[in-house]
Amino acid sequence: MEKMIEYILRFGNLNKQQIDFIESKATVFELRKDEYFSEAGKVPKYAGFILEGVFRFCYYNNKGTEITHFFIDENNFVNDYQKFNDRAIASEYVQAVTDAKLLVFSRKDWEDIANTIVDWDKIETKILNKCLTEAIERRSPLISEDATTRYLSFIKKFPALVNRIPLSYIASYLGITQQSLSRIRKNIR
Repeated sequence: MEKMIEYILRFGNLNKQQIDFIESKATVFELRKDEYFSEAGKVPKYAGFILEGVFRFCYYNNKGTEITHFFIDENNFVNDYQKFNDRAIASEYVQAVTDAKLLVFSRKDWEDIANTIVDWDKIETKILNKCLTEAIERRSPLISEDATTRYLSFIKKFPALVNRIPLSYIASYLGITQQSLSRIRKNIR
């Protein structure tokens, strides 16, 4: 809980009662590797704060190919916020890449926080803006770069994730085949 509260406090001030209230609404939730936190075709049920683990956002293109478009790891909120907030059907999957532990909030609990804590909407907006900015930064790079450059950029940008994510997901994120990624990795060693 401490990490989540530290994270929230970067975006606004809360008193002890407000912090206790938020903590009372959070539930510890564990997912095994490959389980979904949110699924395409369903309305997202939870907002989560990642305590341990890595998640990926992915979808299937019109050819049925799975596309990973970004990863998110510890000490970040994870959910499809707009779909969660609007009670709309998600168009992508949020999947645990590793075993994961989160603090989760149901929609009702999230609304209770919003309705109880003065200026929560301002804190929430700042958190959302940070999440959106990070999502853009973590999105798959443009295909205009060659595959080796994309992989080297990935290693530089996300050194903590390289050894935690299966190569197939990294290849999907980079827009290349797993065989191409293996060749690239072999050539840069």
